[in-house]
Amino acid sequence: MHFYGTVFADSISLFSQKSRYLQSKSFGSLKVESVNKLLEKSFRNNWRRPALSNYKGETLQYSDLARSIAKMHLAYAHYGINPGDKVVICSRNQTHWAVCFLAAMTYGAVPVPLLHEFKPGNIHYLVNHSDAKILFVERAIWDGLNGEDMPGLTAILQIEDYQVLHLKEGTTEAARAHLEKMYKKAYPRGIRPEDLNYYEDQPDELAILSYTSGTSGFSKGVMIPYRAVWSNVYFMHENLPMIDNTSNVVVILPSAHMYGMMFEFFFEMVMGCHIHFLTKAPSPKVLAEAFSDIRPNVVYAVPLIVEKIYKSLVRSLPKETDMCKAMMDFFGGDFEEVIIGGAALNPEVERALRKIKFPFTVGYGMTECAPIISYSRWFNSRMYSCGTTAPNMEIRIDSKAPHLIPGEVQVKGLNVFTGYYKNADATAEVFTKDGWFRTGDVGILDNDGYLYLRGRTKCMILGANGQNIYPEEIEAALNNVPYVVHSLVIDDNGKLVGLVYPDYKQANLDGIPVKKLDELLQASIMEVNRLFPNFSHIAHLELMPEDFELTPKGSIKRYLYQRNRPS
Repeated sequence: MHFYGTVFADSISLFSQKSRYLQSKSFGSLKVESVNKLLEKSFRNNWRRPALSNYKGETLQYSDLARSIAKMHLAYAHYGINPGDKVVICSRNQTHWAVCFLAAMTYGAVPVPLLHEFKPGNIHYLVNHSDAKILFVERAIWDGLNGEDMPGLTAILQIEDYQVLHLKEGTTEAARAHLEKMYKKAYPRGIRPEDLNYYEDQPDELAILSYTSGTSGFSKGVMIPYRAVWSNVYFMHENLPMIDNTSNVVVILPSAHMYGMMFEFFFEMVMGCHIHFLTKAPSPKVLAEAFSDIRPNVVYAVPLIVEKIYKSLVRSLPKETDMCKAMMDFFGGDFEEVIIGGAALNPEVERALRKIKFPFTVGYGMTECAPIISYSRWFNSRMYSCGTTAPNMEIRIDSKAPHLIPGEVQVKGLNVFTGYYKNADATAEVFTKDGWFRTGDVGILDNDGYLYLRGRTKCMILGANGQNIYPEEIEAALNNVPYVVHSLVIDDNGKLVGLVYPDYKQANLDGIPVKKLDELLQASIMEVNRLFPNFSHIAHLELMPEDFELTPKGSIKRYLYQRNRPS
């Protein structure tokens, strides 16, 4: 493709050169190039091409993006920001989020993206914990915050228009008029491609500080080095050849999470793509319209979205419908594959999608690996597997028989983070003595190198006779029961109990009262239990009056629903 010969002009050689940065011989002899210099090349070579759009809203060309970044760099200098300083970005997905992220990174500052769903108290804590100097925040979020509770900040800026919301005492505002004068002085002819000279990063330098928001309830600051960002870009460059500077991408995942950030945004910026932010919740109706208009050639999704779309099409279309074509049409009809990550795909949905030969694949990653660990193209993928080991990575299973007996998945390689910010104890806990990162996931690795996950070590329930019970497997079966939306299997005084949130609305439309719905679901236990050994049988179900509290990836926050075992 032409673009590989422009932005990646040096890439063909850099991916085969020896590097002084690599400590392990296991990952070949790759030179880790500056990530910011890759962005610089991309902006130069795609100067007049569209870069960022809010769906049905404004569009920025790469030249517009470069101009906004240049002005922000001048503002950073005015506020005394130095390379290595933290810049927090708390907003919904939108073009201004992208500008703020890229401006921080290309300046040498460290972007700290926070999920806009975080409560004010969490935002105050994480801003302070990160030692941030600047906060970009959406107006609606700022209304619940207090600048006095974040004393380390030099400035708080509204992300929609960069209006100053709060300044540290003694700090002067970089007013727009003053900023325009600084810009005209720095770039009297306006910024040009040859003017770009972004910060040159080093492989082990901190690139991104990403705070987790998972099922355990404790946010930790994951320190992502530039080598991990580069290695993920390398992975996508090698495995997604359909992506070039003519590609359109629909952003439906939270950009504050590494999966969405790296797969839907950052790599595409390096490649010169046109990125479209939905700017609203990705409901099936919104997605169908956006995919039809934009027609992306790769789709990234979490299982919850794919499962909802498939099930809604099955319910609404005649039985004789070509379901593969229906699914293809829904996603725009012009894509090569749907890449699913972030959580486990429901086994029944996976079987159905493979039966109709829908082009999808399931990958595996973690924030701590920025994020990719394993993946295979859809035509090489295998049922229930999340692919083979990604480039620059190694996987081992902590088991006497890794091909047969599940054990903890442990990884090593360029993608692995350097530790948790200001948390040496947590860092020490997740690394083995010989330097492998303990993912906390349980799985097996077959003889062909395909990884199969069973669940999380922290979620595993120890049976009365010492058996390992993986609740995620039982939950996947429960989720296939009619009228079940979400389920959670917990240990309640030595018995397995299934907490279920049913589709009350659909049951009501079908003329089924709550009492009858409860009876129907309780009767389903026998069928579910037949799929598992006796020690994994559910004793009874409890219907939840409201849906579970979910993470942005659609996983249940398990820690909120656990019950204590008797002492």
